[in-house]
Amino acid sequence: MTEVIGVKFKSEGRVYFFDPDGNQLSVGDYVIVETARGTECGTVAESNKLVSDSKIIKPLKKMVRKANDSDVARLKENKEKEKQAFAACEKMIVSHGLDMKLVDVEYSFDGSKILFYFTADGRVDFRDLVKDLASSFHTRIELRQIGVRDEAKMLGGLGICGQPFCCARFLDDFQPVSIKMAKEQGLSLNPTKISGSCGRLMCCLKYEQDAYEYLWSFTPRVGWSVKTPSGDGVVMDSNPITGALLVRLNDSEAAPIKVMRDEVRVIRKSKQPKVEEAPVEIEE
Repeated sequence: MTEVIGVKFKSEGRVYFFDPDGNQLSVGDYVIVETARGTECGTVAESNKLVSDSKIIKPLKKMVRKANDSDVARLKENKEKEKQAFAACEKMIVSHGLDMKLVDVEYSFDGSKILFYFTADGRVDFRDLVKDLASSFHTRIELRQIGVRDEAKMLGGLGICGQPFCCARFLDDFQPVSIKMAKEQGLSLNPTKISGSCGRLMCCLKYEQDAYEYLWSFTPRVGWSVKTPSGDGVVMDSNPITGALLVRLNDSEAAPIKVMRDEVRVIRKSKQPKVEEAPVEIEE
């Protein structure tokens, strides 16, 4: 076990572990840490705690120090500069006639680099744009193309459930989702019903998938032949949550009967119609 603190650099970003170096920190404290991108100022999202060594990416870097008032003032100043850089970059994109959408701007803590995030349908030749930005801001410029899921994560918003986007609230990484999950969970396959604001399949389809896979492992599916207390029949409808089945008895014109999965025995499993999985783009 190792003592760590969890640090965030963006409100919607993931939490990174650092060695507190003997300091006792509280959630909300600002700290200066050394990252792969250089020195950064982050916010403590998780106070001192012990975590398993398997959850740590080694080598675990130590925090440099607790941020002072000057550091916090610089952080706020960078936020204001980001707004100005965003407006300036948008004007340059229009003047160059580039088919791209600027999403966010991020200043490094020491101001040595400005990172511009954008979306585009394809590849964009932004070499002239980079030159103009560099001559305007006199610092290192980096443009990074992101996907629509990352855009939703950065901008935030409300989902069809009425809650803030999961990706902007608590998801660190995007999990693969497929149309098969919606079918397994008995949801409508209408794209407008199972797609998020980003246009991709909703991340929440992944949340209950393991539970549905477990329930379906011992629940007869539609089309399966089963033996019931009233005779043999074919499953017409199946609810994996309640375990209720609707079975039409063989050689009977009566309405299907309702039985529970514990009351039946599977005679034959019929093949399920193949569901063509829609390709889902997962961005880093």
